[in-house]
Amino acid sequence: MPLDTKPRVDSTSVPKVSVNRKKRSPSQATRLETAGLVLPALIPILVLSVGPLLWGVYLAFTDAGFAQNRVPKFVGLDNFVNLGSDLAFWNSFGVGLVWGLTVTTGQFVLGLALALLLNTDIRFRGFARLLALLPWAMPPVVVAIIWQMIYSPTKGPLNWLLGSVGLPSDINWLGDFTWALPAVILVGIWAGMPQNTITLLAGLQQIPRELLEAAEVDGAGVWRRFVHVTLPSLRPIIVSITALSFIWNVNSFGLVYVLTQGGPGTSTMLPMLFTYTEAFKARNIGMASAMGDIIAIFIIAILAVYLWAQTRGERKS
Repeated sequence: MPLDTKPRVDSTSVPKVSVNRKKRSPSQATRLETAGLVLPALIPILVLSVGPLLWGVYLAFTDAGFAQNRVPKFVGLDNFVNLGSDLAFWNSFGVGLVWGLTVTTGQFVLGLALALLLNTDIRFRGFARLLALLPWAMPPVVVAIIWQMIYSPTKGPLNWLLGSVGLPSDINWLGDFTWALPAVILVGIWAGMPQNTITLLAGLQQIPRELLEAAEVDGAGVWRRFVHVTLPSLRPIIVSITALSFIWNVNSFGLVYVLTQGGPGTSTMLPMLFTYTEAFKARNIGMASAMGDIIAIFIIAILAVYLWAQTRGERKS
C-alpha cells in the first residue's frame, strides 16, 4: 500500500486574511430605496415649480421687461417701494379679499348643505351625486361662457325670468358697477361648490353611525346632533377644504378674466388679474413679479393665522 508522501500543512500555521466587507444597515438601505423612489417625482417639482418660483423672486428685484437683447438690471427694493403707493394694486387686494372670503364661505355653506342632503336616503341619490359634480367637470372658460349667456342683458334667461314676474329685466349684470362683483361671486360659488360637496360627503360617510344613534338615544335632536357630533367629526376636513379653497379663490384668474376682464372699471379686478395686466400689457415683468411675491406672502400670512386659530381651538376643546 503506497504511503502518502505529500506534506501536511497545519491549518493553524497559515495566517488568516480578514476581508472587511461593510454591510449596509437596514435603515441605510431603506433610505436609499426611498430616495430612489422619491427622486423621479422630486425632479419635475424642482424644475417646474421651485425653479420658476425662485426665478420670479429674483425678477422682483430687477427692472425686467419684454425688450429684446436687454439684460435686467438689479434695482433692489424699488419695485416694492413703488407698489406701496400704488392705490390701484391695493384696491385689487381689497376686491380679492372680498371675493376670496365670500366665495369660500358660500362654497362651504352650500357644499355642506348639499352633502348633508346627498348623505340621506333620497331617491336617485346616485344620479343626484353625478349632477352635483357637473360644474366641477367643466373647464373655467366653459363655465364663464355659459354664465355670460345667462347674464346677457338682452337675451339672457335670467332677465327673461325677472321680466316674467314683473321685475326689472334690463340689468347688465356683468357691465354694471353695482352688480358685476356679486354676479361674478355667484359664478365662483357655483363652480367651486362641487369640490366642497364631495369632500364633505366623504367625511360624513366616515362618521360612525353609532355616535349619531347614541346621541339620538340621549335625547339630542337633529340640530344638536349636527352641532355636537357631525361638525366636530368634520373639523379636520373643514379646516383643509376651506384653507385650500381660499388659496384657489384668491389666485383665481381664468373665470373672472373671461367674464369681465376685471371690469367694469376695476370693480372685479382681482390681484392676479392686475398682475397679469402689469406683466403682459404694461410689459413690466419686474413689477409684476414683485406683485406676485406680495400676493404669496399675503396668502401665507392669512393661512398661518387661520390655521393657528383652528389649532388653538382644537387644543382648548
